[in-house]
Amino acid sequence: MTGDRPSLRAGAWAIVAKEWTQVWRDPSTVGLVLVLPLVLMFLFGSAISLDVKATRTGLVDHDHSAASRDLAAAFARNRYFDMRETDALPPLERAMLADQVRGIIVVPDGFGEGLASGRPRDIQVITDGGQPNTAAFIAGHARGVLETWGAARSGERGVGQAPAITLNTRFRYNPGLRSRYTLVPGAIAIVMAMIGSLLTALIVAREYERGTMEGLLASPVPVPLIIAAKLVPYFLLGLCATAVCVGVAIVAYDLPFRGSFGALLLIAATFLTAVLGQGLLISAATRNQFASAQFALLSGFMPSLLLSGFLFEIDSMPWPIQWLTYVIPARYLIPPLQSLFLAGDIWPIVWPNALIMAAFGLFFFWRVTKAIGRTIA
Repeated sequence: MTGDRPSLRAGAWAIVAKEWTQVWRDPSTVGLVLVLPLVLMFLFGSAISLDVKATRTGLVDHDHSAASRDLAAAFARNRYFDMRETDALPPLERAMLADQVRGIIVVPDGFGEGLASGRPRDIQVITDGGQPNTAAFIAGHARGVLETWGAARSGERGVGQAPAITLNTRFRYNPGLRSRYTLVPGAIAIVMAMIGSLLTALIVAREYERGTMEGLLASPVPVPLIIAAKLVPYFLLGLCATAVCVGVAIVAYDLPFRGSFGALLLIAATFLTAVLGQGLLISAATRNQFASAQFALLSGFMPSLLLSGFLFEIDSMPWPIQWLTYVIPARYLIPPLQSLFLAGDIWPIVWPNALIMAAFGLFFFWRVTKAIGRTIA
């Protein structure tokens, strides 16, 4: 037994050496240990931010007095606002409906005279209640700007205390600022992104592992038609899953649904073409069911959760991360889905996002045909 111990130790060390060699020969393992932590730490450290900066905000000055113009300049200097000023309220209301601005500050007529007489008129702040956190930030920072501006103006005039300026806040589309009105539609997008990519991540890899792909490719059916035929059942299943999620949101969570089911079908169908195509491309590229499932879960869930605008404001992210969000299909589902629940059929939001998601689907479909076509060659 004693003589066997050196040989056992040598055998164990040989296995260790063999595993190390296997690890360094396997790029996926090295990437999992070295690359993935760097990517995730960069995303968590840079992309995730609860601070709202340079929020797109409109301003309407009905007074055009020296005091109102000075107040407008104070808002423009504040780093928390990216101001856009117009002479009338309706254009900004349409811009907020189209998600181009998140809030509107209205300075009423007679503001300057009221301020001089010690009875200033209220400043109105209209915010998009569909983004409760942003709406609260806009109202809070607007109040801070008013207080700072009033104190500075009193100091310049030698007045001991500035007259109180009341902020009258209105929350559009979600008057109670219920967070579930925003989170539940976003959760539907995240769930469908994960389910959609997983549904098709295995179908091509399964064919390759079972050795049946060659038989399919040898048939007279062209490759694009094979892919389309494989996608149809999963597309219908994805629509059923979307209907279940929407039903739960309406019945269990008491969300209003102010849009049409036609618009819902349009954005759901185009989004499914994108995420199903993404999963199919992963399956065709890896040709391994386990690797496909892991990569589909990682690429479908994590980016959608962090970079789609579901939890964190895209405008508050660094510019490189903001550019990265443009390749996340869930980014284009959440705004129209939230508008269908809270505001109705806002076609300036629905159509552009639906077209972008359809373009994603066509791109993935084309890449899959190329990847499988190389097998034939």
